[in-house]
Amino acid sequence: MFGFSDETYIDVASGNGGNGCVSFHREKFIPKGGPDGGDGGKGGDVVFVVRDNLRTLGHLKMVRTFRAENGRPGQGDRCFGRCGADVEISVPPGTVIKDADTGELIKDLTGESRWVFLKGGKGGLGNWHFRSSTRQTPRFAQSGEKGQEMRIGVELLVIADIGFVGFPNAGKSSLLNLLTNARSKVAGYPFTTKIPQLGAMRYDGQDIILADIPGIIEGASQGAGMGFKFLRHISRTKALAVFIDLSDEGYLSSYSILMKELEQFAPALVSKPQVIIASKADEDLDGERLGLLRASLDGKEIHPLSVYMDETVEDVKQAFIRVVCSSQERKDAADGGFTAVVDNEAEYRDEY
Repeated sequence: MFGFSDETYIDVASGNGGNGCVSFHREKFIPKGGPDGGDGGKGGDVVFVVRDNLRTLGHLKMVRTFRAENGRPGQGDRCFGRCGADVEISVPPGTVIKDADTGELIKDLTGESRWVFLKGGKGGLGNWHFRSSTRQTPRFAQSGEKGQEMRIGVELLVIADIGFVGFPNAGKSSLLNLLTNARSKVAGYPFTTKIPQLGAMRYDGQDIILADIPGIIEGASQGAGMGFKFLRHISRTKALAVFIDLSDEGYLSSYSILMKELEQFAPALVSKPQVIIASKADEDLDGERLGLLRASLDGKEIHPLSVYMDETVEDVKQAFIRVVCSSQERKDAADGGFTAVVDNEAEYRDEY
């Protein structure tokens, strides 16, 4: 059983091409049949295969090196060498491939099912190809091409429509469990969510993927709490659900603190469309705190939520549908995406 893992480094190599063969046809009554050396086989490719049943990169922590098979050399009688077998590396949806040394993005596998990363070397030509009227007995053949080798970083960026952001114990997991089939842990102490959790909400014939990440606290940019360990997982979301706990004494400053911490990680996150949720509204029955919160946020739309009050849950569902549909319309109009470019992840690339 593998633990959760969203980042690792592996060494990959495609196969070498097989060498061409130097051979001359020899047969009874045909003592000088001429050159008949066959070609070497192509080396195997390094192929990434996206599998929907995978959720982490834990299996890549166990095997760090992937090498495709070399092509076999050619043989006499113009026989081709066998091509080397490809090596397939299975990864979950949302995986990106980066250069391990520079951190430069090589490939985003979103939307891909199978992608050839490194091609194997071509097989060498046998001496049969080098015959001519003036060179009837070529005693040489072509060597196979060398394969390619590379050390790469493999990272998982969870694909979701809406990412949940908030302080610990703000009610994110409770809402995720209520709206989806997720079974995220809920308890009365901080950081009960230690890894990203996904769930699918179905509403009015439409599916929306929700992602809950561990809570953020003030000073996360300096490593407090769980730091920025999992913020990369909401970099691709179309929108954010920002949770403000009305039972927290510091609720009026929660929004500004969260936005500051997000901006420290990636400014693009702050510009994403937002659904602001005032959670635990059942502890503010007179609405006084909600009114003060609305005034402090300068008229931003805020959705009070109590998981025990059906009408507030319904309002949040509709807000989720509206923001996702609106984001999709903007994406279609611009013919672009909402993938945020996280430009300072390098310092958070340590393995765990």
